[in-house]
Amino acid sequence: MKILLLEDEESIRGFVRIQLKRNGFEVYEAETGEKALELAETVNDIAIAVLDVMLPGISGLEVCEELRKKNPQIGIIMLTAKAQEEDKIKGLQLGADDYLTKPFSAGELVARIHSLKRRVDLLDTTKEDGDTIRSGPFIMKRLERKIQKNGQEIDFTPKEYAIVQLLLENKGKAMSRDDILDRVWGKHYIGDLKVVDVNIRRIRQKIEDDASNPVFLETIWGFGYEWKEGT
Repeated sequence: MKILLLEDEESIRGFVRIQLKRNGFEVYEAETGEKALELAETVNDIAIAVLDVMLPGISGLEVCEELRKKNPQIGIIMLTAKAQEEDKIKGLQLGADDYLTKPFSAGELVARIHSLKRRVDLLDTTKEDGDTIRSGPFIMKRLERKIQKNGQEIDFTPKEYAIVQLLLENKGKAMSRDDILDRVWGKHYIGDLKVVDVNIRRIRQKIEDDASNPVFLETIWGFGYEWKEGT
């Protein structure tokens, strides 16, 4: 699996590179956001990008946003030196799937990469040939890993797609935030529930005619979310 590693501190980058290679990953390093975007253009099949937030020049958040625009399927993990809530939320809003706060252990990063890769891989599996889910104007084609609204394909990140698939497969049933977190991020994920809410907001921007008045993805206050057929 190919990993794009963006980190401007050489000592940290070298340490992470060694640990990733020991775990069988093919690592492409960048010390600047500009170099990271260049690698993303020239290297095929990068599965996951690990991006430091605080950088000279183009920030990791800007790189995250650009990568997500060009490749909805890539997995993105943000590294931040700050524990501030706004850093985490902004990264998630721009398309990141996960985040780690420095200092972190190499073992935790490797575990997060494996967990995210499993989520991406699950999107390529189907229960049966030609398995399709229909709901109002939406069609999910699991064999092709596509979701359309009124015939127009919607670009989702791996986590967004996994959430939508989970909710569509359980349409009409309220899903708790805890259940969504366990099913999409894995039971051993140590982040908080806000990651679910941030992804739900991003999904609504893509599927609803008016994200402030959702028709399809309903909030069950104090509990979680439910997929509705709409009106």
